[in-house]
Amino acid sequence: MAVAKSIKSAAKEAKQRLKSRFWEDYRKEVESGVKKAEEEGLATLGVENYFRKMIVRTVNRPAEDEEKFYAEVKAMLDEEGEKPSNALDRLMDKKLFYLLDYVQRERYLFVLSEKYLRCLARYDEERGIEKRLGR
Repeated sequence: MAVAKSIKSAAKEAKQRLKSRFWEDYRKEVESGVKKAEEEGLATLGVENYFRKMIVRTVNRPAEDEEKFYAEVKAMLDEEGEKPSNALDRLMDKKLFYLLDYVQRERYLFVLSEKYLRCLARYDEERGIEKRLGR
């Protein structure tokens, strides 16, 4: 029954995107980005991939905690201007960390570093394209 609801809600969301001219706006944005990339002599494939990934994130709506963590990483990197050496220390939940035993702390740090590296790769990719497009 829960699967039927999720399919039904996905169909409603898709219908709403069609009604709101979401895809037409997306197409215009991609075309303007590709045109600007061509004018500047940049590879259009990278711009198209950038927009494709952005739209997939918009449509799929990643977990709220993942987006919240990415926003935190993005704010930290924007503030610093470069990759800080104490990033994990700044991102970790210290109260939780000190309650864990040694093995759990290691696991926590591995998971945190994996999430940070994913966010860092996404940040670098988005910033690279946005700088080229002048955003």
